[in-house]
Amino acid sequence: MNEIKCPKCGEIFQVSESVYNEILKSVRDKEFEKAIKEKEKNIEKSNQMELEKLSLKHEQEKVKLASDLDKIALEKDNTINELKNQINSLKEERDIAVKMAVSAKDTEIVALKGEIALEKNQSKLRENEIIAEKETEIAKLKVQIAGADDKYKLLEETMKNEHAAEIKSKNAEIEFYKDLKSKTNTKMLGETLEKHCEIAFNQVRHIGFKNAQFEKDNDARTGSKGDYIFRDYTDDGIEYISIMFEMKNEADLSTTKKKNEDFLDKLDKDRKEKGCEYAVLVSTLEADNEEYNMGIVEKSHRYPKMYVIRPQFFIPLITILRNAALNSVDYKRELALVKEQNYDISEFEENLNGFKKAMGENYRLADKHFNDAIKKIDDTIKNLEKIKTELTLSVKNFRIANQKADDLSIKSLTKGNPTMQAMFAELKSGKTE
Repeated sequence: MNEIKCPKCGEIFQVSESVYNEILKSVRDKEFEKAIKEKEKNIEKSNQMELEKLSLKHEQEKVKLASDLDKIALEKDNTINELKNQINSLKEERDIAVKMAVSAKDTEIVALKGEIALEKNQSKLRENEIIAEKETEIAKLKVQIAGADDKYKLLEETMKNEHAAEIKSKNAEIEFYKDLKSKTNTKMLGETLEKHCEIAFNQVRHIGFKNAQFEKDNDARTGSKGDYIFRDYTDDGIEYISIMFEMKNEADLSTTKKKNEDFLDKLDKDRKEKGCEYAVLVSTLEADNEEYNMGIVEKSHRYPKMYVIRPQFFIPLITILRNAALNSVDYKRELALVKEQNYDISEFEENLNGFKKAMGENYRLADKHFNDAIKKIDDTIKNLEKIKTELTLSVKNFRIANQKADDLSIKSLTKGNPTMQAMFAELKSGKTE
């Protein structure tokens, strides 16, 4: 026998060894359950930190991409300004060259005219020859200037064409990066979005998902079903992660434009009905919505453990969630063991409670029949008592009648009846004779 002291009243109780062990085991189970909950909280906190780090990383990548785009745009503007400066510089050089040539020739003409004026007395032929010679030189200079002007125009046109081609290339590059952010090619090799995701998973299955299942959800017994369910197991068969996937694709020319929000409520319902831990919507809807184009979008503020992603983040998200869940495998294994033990105890308690319930029902029926029998016996006793009373009264009446019969005599019968007295007297006298 063991003694247990009440912490409130201080009274000491004597309990058997089995009861004492059960109380001690219950206390240990509660402490162990408390420790398990603490571990689960720590795991949840660690997972949250990992997701926050991931969100920060994606945010940094987004900032870097925006910085790269700004840098490309700045380089384009610098190139345009540089080309404009070169064109302006060439124009200025051309104008200066023309002005210098004209100015030099004007100066020379003025000088020559001065010489001609001073030599008016010389031969008129000589003057005409000199003037003709200078005019020929001027014509040549004009031709040279015109050629230089054409050369500069051709160079300007060439630089404009090169500049336009470079601007076109830069704009195409910018559009490529913008398109890379906002749109993804979801009909790869002519396949649907679901087929694309299935092919993408099968390509990496042998790398790190040898025990995983990624299959269509064909169970519509509850009236609804998702597209695919992902489950992964340890080598000893413990499931440590499960994800319900919904795939939504929309053609660019579609007239009916759906939103991602339209499918979240059904996805959360399917996750609960199929017993999945996470829910993920793989979507190409709302192609211009920057919230979904920046990376993995968490919707846990509205629905537990739910994410919306573009198709290119399908494998990265599975890898992130799988790696985060691997950290909790040991705890899940311990928790499964505890649950199994608790299940054995619960099954024993259920059997015991079932026996108690059946025993109680049998006791209730037996008690009812016993009480009915007692009542019938009481009723029978009452009837017998009544019969006894009546029989007692009958005996009493018989006794009185017997006493009356014993007290009966001819004298008493003929008392007050002279005729009868005479007849009995006559009979008596006849017998005497």
